[in-house]
Amino acid sequence: MKVGIPSEIFPNELRVAATPKTVKRLLKQGFEVQIQKGAGVKANFSDKEFEEAGAKIVATAADIYGKSDIVLKVKEPSMEEVDMMKEGLVTLSYLWPAQNPDLLKKLADKKVNAIAMDGIPRISRAQKMDVLSSMANIAGYRAVIEGSFHFGRFLNGQITAAGKVEPAKVLVIGAGVAGLASIGAANSLGAIVRAFDTRKEVAEQIESMGATFLTVEIEEDGATSSGYSKEMSKEFIEAEMKLFLEQAKEVDIVITTAQIPGKPAPKLWMDYHVDAMKPGSVVVDLAAATGGNCMYTKNGEVYTTPSGVTIVGKLNQLPNQASQLYGNNLCHLLDDMGKAEKWKIDMEDAVVSRAMVTYNGKINWPPAPLPVSPTAGGKPKVVPPTEAETKATNEAAAKKATTSMVITLAVVGGLLFLVGKFAPSEFIQHFTVFVLSIFVGWQLITNVAHALHTPLMAVTNAISGIIVVGGLLQTTGDIKNPVTIIAVVVILIVSINIVGGFFVTHRMLKMFKK
Repeated sequence: MKVGIPSEIFPNELRVAATPKTVKRLLKQGFEVQIQKGAGVKANFSDKEFEEAGAKIVATAADIYGKSDIVLKVKEPSMEEVDMMKEGLVTLSYLWPAQNPDLLKKLADKKVNAIAMDGIPRISRAQKMDVLSSMANIAGYRAVIEGSFHFGRFLNGQITAAGKVEPAKVLVIGAGVAGLASIGAANSLGAIVRAFDTRKEVAEQIESMGATFLTVEIEEDGATSSGYSKEMSKEFIEAEMKLFLEQAKEVDIVITTAQIPGKPAPKLWMDYHVDAMKPGSVVVDLAAATGGNCMYTKNGEVYTTPSGVTIVGKLNQLPNQASQLYGNNLCHLLDDMGKAEKWKIDMEDAVVSRAMVTYNGKINWPPAPLPVSPTAGGKPKVVPPTEAETKATNEAAAKKATTSMVITLAVVGGLLFLVGKFAPSEFIQHFTVFVLSIFVGWQLITNVAHALHTPLMAVTNAISGIIVVGGLLQTTGDIKNPVTIIAVVVILIVSINIVGGFFVTHRMLKMFKK
């Protein structure tokens, strides 16, 4: 099977659907790869790099669409590109199916099987294919970098001989993938970070990344089964606008990330919010392409209001990095569809069936809903037990535990009696060492704080503790005894392993401290 990658025709689109690294991965999947000449130039990938990776360079888009079985793109195809497509072609790209019904109809008429990468459902299995998340991660990081550039001052606080510099205050509106990426980047640069989201469930995520979660007093949750926020009540919105006005007077950089699939972005940062901000402040609107969250946003432009606030309506896409992540997303989806050897369009698959917007000449949009997170209303009501019930349960559990312990001790005692009665004395000596090693090692392990049981050291230190005890029991006063020499060497090596394990754990725990 042949995979083709055409050049992107939109002038502001700098990404490409494959990189030299993902070309090598496509070849390992069993595909032949052909790419249009100059397709990767805007993302700093030369034709020579693609050729060295194993791709064939072709001259025109017509060669790609007419001689490929699968076409990988970034932006949705134009009507002219659809005219070049052959029947039965499979395309993977952004499509924005809710906004492009005419495009879907033309793709269906051409019997092109089109997968909307922006239509990948947000479920655990599909995270590796979720282009919205991978691109939002880049956008969130870049928003902080560009916001800092236009702000023109330090983000972190400093005390120098010349005077004290206060840390910048950053407000992030929306704690999805882009919002959390912004929080992480701003926090790492030393800013004071605050974040707002209508979904109460993200409060812990926000706080875990070092930001302060802002909310209103009204008890209303914006979480939905789709993973996106719902439209809030009039009372909630009024309280939200009041909170934003208070924050506008304090913060230096505002990053807005709220978007609704298939609809214009909601207006959250009004003109009076911008007017209340200090001169030199910055608003970075990540929803500029869909109308913007800020009233003053102009898509594709950066400008300064009369009051001195800079509104950023465009971001550098980081095309090289973005192309790599986007290409990885595409490769993961092709993996799931069987690669070249077992290629199959499985319309029973939860991911493929919802992302395949046109199939065999028919429009397959909108797809059936697929809940990805429980809502508050779906949680069962838990009735706490009464005091009498709790006491009875505890007594029954204690009685059961006592009986179980007595039986266990009786069985172990009987086994030890049989071993002592019939086993040779040499075996009894070694068996005693073995039992003591297990007992002492177990006591060492169980008394270590659970916070120290990291994946890197939990098992190795458990084994190492037992080995140290066994080595100590094998040492004698005779330093020339081979057994003693071996035991000392073992104790030394294992002690190094234990100390190293705790040192690594200490370093890991420090990663979670500001």
